[in-house]
Formats: sequence, C-alpha cells, structure tokens
Amino acid sequence: MHIAIAGPGALGCLFVSLLANKKQNHTDRLWLLDHNKERANLLNQQGIIYETGRDLQRTMIPVVTDPRTIKPVDIILFCVKSYSLNACLHFCLPLLSPKTLVVFLQNGIGHLDIQERLKLPSSPAFISSSEGATLVAPGHVLHAGRGTTQVGFLHQPAQLQQQQLAELTQTLQAAGLAIAQSMDIRSQLWAKLFINAGINPLTALYQRSNGQLLTSCAARSRIKNIVQEAEAVARACGIAITTDPLKATFTVCTKTARNISSMLQDRRHKRPTEIDSINGAVVHAGKSLGLATPFNEEVVQQIKAMEAAYNQDEQKDET
Repeated sequence: MHIAIAGPGALGCLFVSLLANKKQNHTDRLWLLDHNKERANLLNQQGIIYETGRDLQRTMIPVVTDPRTIKPVDIILFCVKSYSLNACLHFCLPLLSPKTLVVFLQNGIGHLDIQERLKLPSSPAFISSSEGATLVAPGHVLHAGRGTTQVGFLHQPAQLQQQQLAELTQTLQAAGLAIAQSMDIRSQLWAKLFINAGINPLTALYQRSNGQLLTSCAARSRIKNIVQEAEAVARACGIAITTDPLKATFTVCTKTARNISSMLQDRRHKRPTEIDSINGAVVHAGKSLGLATPFNEEVVQQIKAMEAAYNQDEQKDET
C-alpha cells in the first residue's frame, strides 16, 4: 500500500511510527505531509522519534511539503486539527483519486458532514481514538497511555475502500494498536465527544490537569451539566448511547489524572482551540433541534473570549 499521513502532530507522528515498522513488503510506501518547509527539513534530518517512556525509537520517513511530487495514494490519514481540515484537504488534493481511502482523525463531530459538504470522490472513514499521545517536540511523540481505537464508515463504502480499511486495521493491530472496526462509528465519535466536551474546555479555563478537575466541586458540577446536556442532544439526534457518558467522563479524568489536555496545551501556546467542533457542535446540533444548550454555550463563549484575549496580547507584543 501507498499511505500518506497529513499532519506531523501527536497523532500523525504516532501513526506514522506504528505504520513505518509494519510495512508489509518492499512495494509499500509511507510519507508524512507537512506544509511547513522549515519543520519538514528538520524532520527529514532527525527522523520521527517515538517514545513510550521506557525507550526511544527513531524512524526516518520522507516528509513532503509538495504533494504534487507524489502520485495518488491508496490511503491518506488526516491528522490535523479540525479547524485546519478544509485547508489540509485542499493542500492534499493531488493525492486523492476515486480509489483513495480517506481517513479522518479529528476531535469532535464538526467534520462528519465533510463528504457531502466537499463532495469527496469516495466514502471516507472516521477514527475515534483514546490513545494518549503528546508531542514533546517537533517530530517527537510520547505514547504516554494506551487506549482503544475504533474506525468505520458513516455511509456504505465501495468494496475497494472496505478492503483498504481492513488492511489498514490489520497493519495497525500488528503494530500493537488496540483497533477494531465499528459498525456504528457515529456513536463512537459522539461517545468521545461527551468526554472531550466535559474535560477539555474546563482544563483550559481552570488551567488544571484532567485529574485536578475532580478536586473542584464547581468543576465537577460544570462537567455534569455539560455532559448531560450533550447527551440529551445526542439522544434527540437518534445516537445510540450504550454507556453512561458522565461516568465515562469521570473515569477518564481519573485514569488520565496527570494528562494535560490538548485544549490546555493550546492555551499555554496561545493557539486556536477546537472548541467549535466539540462544545460548539453540541450547541449547533441543539439549535437545529430546538434544544437549549446553555452550559455548552457558556463554555464556548468563555473559550472564545480566552482566545481573543491572548490574540490581543500577541498584537500588543508586536507593537
């Protein structure tokens, strides 16, 4: 197979490391795509570093800044932030053909209509993963915690895409990833959304680790209100819910007590957050159904105010 991974973030580096060590034969090819030429040059020189806490593994993978230098691939995994997805898809157009399996690994549910919205040539697959991956430095990923990964299609795919996804799943399983195909990936994505909606924005607002949220009565109460509100919206959308979303969120807080969420990392680095695709998506879905979502709406407004504040700080620094 010829596989490209778009985005050298934590998940991009994690998946490229796993796939690089499980290439099936000499005809397999693997590329990492990066729009940033300076960073790509660095990664081509140093390789991708995969750390588990016990040891380090360095893999030399071609990091490409011009997709036109590669022929269309069999599979492309999009491992970029949700707000960068449209631009990344445009960047990667030379790699897409009707025979390409497109796989999305974004937080939230804001991208679930992407096939209809962008008229993709084939039915894409979606991944929901709880793997604990943190980017220590450019091209250096720490695989800090093992989780589970589900992958599947929202719509009936062509037979070729089915075969490609089965092969990708088998390769990742052989690499040690706990991954399985789901017949209802939409529900899996919503299940992860509940957890992200309850944890991520509050860690950023309170500047606390996941576990530290549980030490605050105010934070616990807000988690409960946000998650239960999101659950009500999901049920109104007809989403199958097989586990208690609030219990699952508190469990993740406990199991990942020391974890610094991606949204808190975004705040610390003064980067945009994925709030629109997480809590914002709950608000949007609620409005379309005529359901009020005041707790999710409040946290969206607070995160956006936080982003605006550090953007103003940057403008002041520049002047």
